[in-house]
Amino acid sequence: MKFRVPRIAPSEITPPEAYFSRRALLAGALASGASALLPAAETPQPQGATLSYTANPQYSVKETPNKYQEIAGYNNFYEFGTDKESPSEYAHTLKTRPWSVTVSGEAEVRGTFDIEDLLKGQALEERIYRFRCVEAWSLVVPWVGFPLSSLLARFKPTSRAKYVEFTTLYDPRQMPGQRVPVLNWPYVEGLRIDEAMHPLTLMVVGLYGRVLPNQDGAPLRLIVPWKYGFKSIKSIVKIGFTTVQPRTAWNVAASDEYGFYANVNPQVDHPRWSQASERRIGAPFLAARRPTLPFNGYADQVASLYQGMDLRHYF
Repeated sequence: MKFRVPRIAPSEITPPEAYFSRRALLAGALASGASALLPAAETPQPQGATLSYTANPQYSVKETPNKYQEIAGYNNFYEFGTDKESPSEYAHTLKTRPWSVTVSGEAEVRGTFDIEDLLKGQALEERIYRFRCVEAWSLVVPWVGFPLSSLLARFKPTSRAKYVEFTTLYDPRQMPGQRVPVLNWPYVEGLRIDEAMHPLTLMVVGLYGRVLPNQDGAPLRLIVPWKYGFKSIKSIVKIGFTTVQPRTAWNVAASDEYGFYANVNPQVDHPRWSQASERRIGAPFLAARRPTLPFNGYADQVASLYQGMDLRHYF
């Protein structure tokens, strides 16, 4: 069954600056009262185990990363609710071990693999990437992971593999948002094989040098920095090599709003808001919006992938 995405007006989406201002005011009120017992909960710090990694300046932007609480406290992860704060509130129900990934389709090596086996031999690195959400807000995030290409190569995709399809865990007991048909669960995303094998495409296991928080897609998520955030699928349990373009979750739900490619393009507006500018989370409320950069600022590296394509049509 196909479900339409609720038509949420831009005015109904809690802007990040208002959300964090509200939390700061709440923290201040608690601190000034007799029962100020929870200030740490309002300014969370990385909690996961420390990872061993090296910094990769070749692929890192020189912009200052957002604070941990801005990255881990304001998320789109509808499996835990549609509000931006719902994932950080409810994602503790997700159990990330044991965890396995099933590989299928046009590849010589197929089967179900434990995550520890998939991570074995992968050299982790930190890359500071711009991250752009379709709702015109953005972040700079110090992800820790490894090139997706190094994982996909292990499965030896055949020449028939034109796309890679990814699927999120489906378990409404752990993911309460899946009890509501906002999307046609489970969440599915996909890339062309050349996009998947591009050196910028990162399989992520950590944030700020520690194990990835559940609300940010633990234990295994994708980051494709030149695309809108909904392409960066979280909590992956399936990888399939296909001959045809995958039917992705948001494209199935609202094809007029969410194209398969999802490349950041300031010349193509979302039907309900402009994509020409963005607001960086953490910036002062009255700070000027910044112009949206084509391909989220990664045009020099990836524009050649789309040579000859009409990017207004293939949005």
